[in-house]
Amino acid sequence: MQRRLCSAILSLEAIVLGLSTLVLVNVTDMDKGLGLSLGLGLCVVCAFTAGLLRFRWGYWIGWLIQLAAIVMAIESLAMGFLGLIFLVLWVTAIRLGARIEHDRAAWEAADNSAPLG
Repeated sequence: MQRRLCSAILSLEAIVLGLSTLVLVNVTDMDKGLGLSLGLGLCVVCAFTAGLLRFRWGYWIGWLIQLAAIVMAIESLAMGFLGLIFLVLWVTAIRLGARIEHDRAAWEAADNSAPLG
């Protein structure tokens, strides 16, 4: 369940970063080349990492993505704010997914140990 939740967060983050990058580059005085390469590059990395979560090290890349999204506040406070929002969602997905998996394992263990009949 943790992998599904984290993958959903990264996929949503890719969409939001991609769309917000296009808007921010056109609305603010941010350098277009730098803004597009940072925002859309991070968008592609999010989408790619969502598929890598089957490996344990994929989660570490996810943490780095969250850090990079927050660091984008150097160029745009709005992007940093989005980074903070997605950091909260990422932490929630990690913790909630682990809790669901733990509870499911405990439930299955209790169900298997119950006597038949």
